Amino acid sequence: MITRRRGRGCRRTPGQMNGTEKLYAETLEQRRRAGEIAEYLYESVKLRLADNTFYTPDFFVMLPDGTIEFHEVKGFWELHSRVKIKVAADKYPFRFIAVKKRAKRDGGGWDFEEL
Repeated sequence: MITRRRGRGCRRTPGQMNGTEKLYAETLEQRRRAGEIAEYLYESVKLRLADNTFYTPDFFVMLPDGTIEFHEVKGFWELHSRVKIKVAADKYPFRFIAVKKRAKRDGGGWDFEEL
């Protein structure tokens, strides 16, 4: 279900993946089956950044050695999204990974940026 919020255009209902997130979840599942990651969960953690300000990463990812990463999947970055993930990366002792789908004309796959 798509909801409309004033000033930000269309947004999906929390807890439901958009198309890009679904494709990335398939990639994470392949990595889990290959033993590259131990587990992943969608929108399972909510991080407090300040009073009344929270950030919910798209994916909680645990590596086999217990390292925790948060992966944020975007088709494109809006300024407020990039600010929130950078604040979270400065505040919390986890790895934060920005994930962007690469265009088919550029070979497909994913681009990763550690913040």
